[in-house]
Amino acid sequence: MGIRILVIEDEVEIADFIIRGLREEGYVVEYAADGIDGGHRLNKESWDLVLLDWWLPGSDGLILLRRFRQEGGVTPVLFLTARDAVSDRVRGLDAGADDYLCKPFAFEQLLARVRSLTRRHDKRHSLVLIYDDLSVDLATQRAERAGRRLDLTAKEQALLVLFLRHPGEVLTRTRIYEQVWEDRYDGLSNTLEVHIMELRRKLEAFGARLITTVRGRGYVFGAQEEDW
Repeated sequence: MGIRILVIEDEVEIADFIIRGLREEGYVVEYAADGIDGGHRLNKESWDLVLLDWWLPGSDGLILLRRFRQEGGVTPVLFLTARDAVSDRVRGLDAGADDYLCKPFAFEQLLARVRSLTRRHDKRHSLVLIYDDLSVDLATQRAERAGRRLDLTAKEQALLVLFLRHPGEVLTRTRIYEQVWEDRYDGLSNTLEVHIMELRRKLEAFGARLITTVRGRGYVFGAQEEDW
């Protein structure tokens, strides 16, 4: 889908339960196990939704959220906590949470909240990535070039979204592989090259080349070959 979710949760079993479920639904999910790492990633990276635990080592989730809102952060935040008193819910919402889910919860409950919040966020912030005549709608997973739909696999779609988020930036093979395949790049497999070749073929069926190989460095999207 390309919708990026940050899970900030110190209970490993709960975090694993959430991450596995959301990834199976097609979401791009990253994880922070404490308030310090979570706060850093929340402020330094772009997210479409944050799932935030209240009690966290390093920095309290409530404080982290309040500071994020004070600094202008607008990403939707869903609080996950065992604190179910009305006063606690009010504190969480007043701090800037968009929704509140009490532990324990069924995954279906969580997924419904995630869908609701990402739809709501869509209305305030476009989730359509555009470059020239190429576009990807992250909510509907529809990719088009020159008004024609592109029939992309899940990995090709993920590659394209990554490139669209970083136009003109040289992305190393290691960075691309680790973000799209969520695994360590060993330098021996040609999986990445095969997917890049196929993505290029589909893009170039309706226009000029957009993905350029930078020898010895990686790939760049949106630049002309003579620039490298």
